[in-house]
Amino acid sequence: MKTTGDQQLVKHINRSVLLRLVRARPGLSRAQLAVESGLTKSTVGQLTKELLEEGWLEQSGTTTPAGLGRPSTPLQINGKARGLLGVELAVDCIRVVGVSLLGEVVYSEHELLHTRQPEQVCQQLADMTAKAHACLIQAGYQPSGLGVGLPGAFDEATGAVCFAPNLAWRHVNILPQIRQALAARGVPPMPVHVQNDADTGALSEYEFASDSTNSALVFVACGVGVGAGIVLNDRLFTGARGMAGEIGHSIVQANGPRCTCGRSGCAEAFIGARAIARDILHNGHASQAGTYLGILIHNLWTTFDPHVIVLGGVSCIENPHMVEVAEKVLRDYAASSGMTPPLVRTARYGLLASAVGAAALVLHHYLQPLQPKRAGPHLRPHEFDDTHSITANQMMAA
Repeated sequence: MKTTGDQQLVKHINRSVLLRLVRARPGLSRAQLAVESGLTKSTVGQLTKELLEEGWLEQSGTTTPAGLGRPSTPLQINGKARGLLGVELAVDCIRVVGVSLLGEVVYSEHELLHTRQPEQVCQQLADMTAKAHACLIQAGYQPSGLGVGLPGAFDEATGAVCFAPNLAWRHVNILPQIRQALAARGVPPMPVHVQNDADTGALSEYEFASDSTNSALVFVACGVGVGAGIVLNDRLFTGARGMAGEIGHSIVQANGPRCTCGRSGCAEAFIGARAIARDILHNGHASQAGTYLGILIHNLWTTFDPHVIVLGGVSCIENPHMVEVAEKVLRDYAASSGMTPPLVRTARYGLLASAVGAAALVLHHYLQPLQPKRAGPHLRPHEFDDTHSITANQMMAA
């Protein structure tokens, strides 16, 4: 027989499978969940009971017939009980949001960054989070965790920011500092997760999508720097050391303008906020930046083959002409090759995209506790890369 720890692990996996199914197809009954998940009816019954009691799920007020048997009760995600906290630590400001499990923004606030010293930044972040936490509780939500998006490469294995050039941070052990600052501010213990801000931007689009076409998407964040968040096969792709998506330092012109990183011809030298400001000053618009943005998203399309490319960050939000030029460049390249380009659109949450995505990071970690062996719609609950080989049904019978 497996240990209690094993049982809790498989239970967590099974809960996440049920939540994913209900969110993808609201209105499923317990019997339908059993069929779709491969779990026994008794297991589904017990787990849905817990998820209802904990505020993850709710039952609709109507019932639907289930063949000749007893009526079944539709289940859906509860958007009124649990809340998620998200923070975007930008180069010049901090944005904090509180969102429901359905992605509804119920609280938001932003402040200019007082300093870029890590300890003081964490204190300011904790002050703002404490206020947001209290407001969520007052609004009737139970805060379930905090996510933080920041402009740099974050190593999940160590909890440290490897490199955040626009904050002048290198090897900053940020996660313990955030937790300590929250505790000092009196915020109750809760899960805290950190990720690159472009990655969290991608999660704002993926986790709160209304359809399933976002299983492969790229989120391009254009601000002081340029980065990309990448979701492939329903997973956030961060690379070996958390540095995937550093597209601002991909080369788009050989021997081009010198970038702040020391190389020449980087995308950031054409699309970063400083370059856009120069473009507008000299030409009255950001057409050159739009052209290079179009080249960049073309390269992302041919590299990752996403369903959708989302353009976000302050530069894309404030310069719609640049986005229009980029879309035309992509269409022209696609027409030349006789191919259909992916959908391109701006971020649905606007300037709050990375903060909302940071909140979604909490949900992402909860719903995807382990890496699956293979992707696809028929993945069973026990098919995960794990040292525990026991199946869900075997475990529940143990």
